[in-house]
Amino acid sequence: MIPATEVHINVTRAQEGPQVFGDAEATAQSERAEEMRKGPDSMLESQHTEAASPTGRAYQWLTLLGLIVLAVLTLVFKLDIGFVSISIALVLSLMAPNLQKRALGQVSWPEIMLIVGVSTYVGVLQKMGTIDFVGNSVAGLASPLTAALLLCFIGAVVSAFASSTAVLGSLIPLAVPFLQQGTGVSAVGFIAAMAVASTIVDVSPFSTNGALVLANAQGVDRDKFFRQLMVYGALVTIVAPVVVWLVFIVFV
Repeated sequence: MIPATEVHINVTRAQEGPQVFGDAEATAQSERAEEMRKGPDSMLESQHTEAASPTGRAYQWLTLLGLIVLAVLTLVFKLDIGFVSISIALVLSLMAPNLQKRALGQVSWPEIMLIVGVSTYVGVLQKMGTIDFVGNSVAGLASPLTAALLLCFIGAVVSAFASSTAVLGSLIPLAVPFLQQGTGVSAVGFIAAMAVASTIVDVSPFSTNGALVLANAQGVDRDKFFRQLMVYGALVTIVAPVVVWLVFIVFV
């Protein structure tokens, strides 16, 4: 009879924790919670270590100088703002790496990636001429009031995912021939309606302002707050164009 042998099976467990997904914000919060658990002595020691590094008021002045250099190089010398800002941030980070470690951990990277992705998508649509095509098609409608309403809707929907200023800069020139045909639509009222419809939807979490509000929300459930902003932004996108169309164009 063959004696039975004990078999050992090593089971590999998946890595856990915020580092798995690269959640820098959760990592920073974990470090802060660990310091709070260790007590005030650990907090004082951490602050003493940061104070010993080359930071303080001199570092604040250097940061302000970096902002001035960024404005001069981009506005005067027409350099790429992304390359210049990353270069200045790299220099400031190398001067005080211990201080910047916690600052970088508090950056809301998911919201940044959301803005970058949506802005890239809308930029591709603009480069392909999709927004111009839709705007020209709407402006060529027989009914001027219907065309004005649809243009307000286009401005609101696109602005919910992109820059309101860029949308106004692309849609208002498309409406110039439409306004010069003597359709009875007031040019001032139409531009006012377009401006309000394109900017009031900035509460959307997919726009820059809405994403900043979501990123800086404290003491709330991020997922629940994101859904609330999304529902509110969708309602504003649907209702606001109709309201401004009635106020600035129909009842003027």
